[in-house]
Amino acid sequence: MVADKTAMNAVMKTWRDGPYIFIVQIGFATVKDSNTNVKKMEKTTTSSDQNKPFTMTVELKGPYEYLSLADYPLMIFFMVMCIVYVFFGVLWLAWSACYWRDLLRIQFWIGAVIFLGMLEKAVFYAEFQNIRYTGESVQGAVILAELLSAVKRSLARTLVIIVSLGYGIVKPRLGVTLHKVVMAGALYLLFSGMEGVLRVTGFFYDTVALIANLALSMIDACIILWIFISLTQTMKLLKLRRNVVKLSLYRHFTNTLILAVAASIVFIIWTTMKFRLVDCQSDWQELWVDDAIWRLLFSMILFVIMILWRPSANNQRFAFSPLSEEEDDDEQKEPMLKESFEGMKMRSTKQEPNGNVKANKAQEDDLKWVEENVPSSVTDVALPALLDSDEERMITHFERSKME
Repeated sequence: MVADKTAMNAVMKTWRDGPYIFIVQIGFATVKDSNTNVKKMEKTTTSSDQNKPFTMTVELKGPYEYLSLADYPLMIFFMVMCIVYVFFGVLWLAWSACYWRDLLRIQFWIGAVIFLGMLEKAVFYAEFQNIRYTGESVQGAVILAELLSAVKRSLARTLVIIVSLGYGIVKPRLGVTLHKVVMAGALYLLFSGMEGVLRVTGFFYDTVALIANLALSMIDACIILWIFISLTQTMKLLKLRRNVVKLSLYRHFTNTLILAVAASIVFIIWTTMKFRLVDCQSDWQELWVDDAIWRLLFSMILFVIMILWRPSANNQRFAFSPLSEEEDDDEQKEPMLKESFEGMKMRSTKQEPNGNVKANKAQEDDLKWVEENVPSSVTDVALPALLDSDEERMITHFERSKME
């Protein structure tokens, strides 16, 4: 029924996929051709005709209803990514449920990033489905999806900064650095949300949008530089403490970030040369890659972080352990002290034990003489005979009881 109606009302059909310009001229049928008996359209120039209001609705349908062929691959991409994030969420929830007693704080952050990513992809997919079947875009849903994306990316960058600083791994707290981390995340959230909203509302080439985009790029570059500097310092500290487990974890994490940055540079060069430095856009069917590839790269980094910091039975081996680290420091200091004082003579300490021995011997002789010559009580000297009598002992005890 829809096909018949579309065919009956169709004004123009295309025989090949591609961008087209559809020009409509409004006029009034005033002249009749005698040969073909068809009314011709002539443009009227009278002021009364120009002021007449009219409403015209143009519908464009294709194999995927109202959705264009340029946006259809992007809809499929968001559907697949929504399924992938659901898988991430189920997997992370299962790991957390199995080892919920030993969960670290960083693992709650990872769960929040997964949840926001899943919600973002679901909103984008629902928006494309709405465009496909109704032909209209809900601007509020698009803005919500962009804001969710901005929150997710800001939270993810804050998470990576905290991990690179060694919070919960080699440091029990961040101290003053926490304010810098919060400030960096807030600035990225502000400019990322501004850039996304201006882009979806059609003001991407406005002056405010360009300023927001430039500020976002600078903040992102500073965050990446801060992350790598912090990772270098944390790995040096782990090497000094000889913590092999945590050092291996940070090495894998650093290698992942290096590969991600290298891939980002390659994709920036490729998209600039293919889509922005051309006069005629012939590869319009690949425009969806410019948006999808960054989301795919983010998901890959998130998956690697999930594998590295997954909850397990040995979860506490990645936690901060001050006692073991202090013992390691003491063990490292002891051999250094032994080596530094090796070959030295303790002259002052040799004289002290000799003097102490002589003094102790003299005290023992005095105590021995006192025990042999001095009686323990006065009664032992004054009344030696009375103490030998049991009767006198009883009398003495009785008299003492009276006095008490």
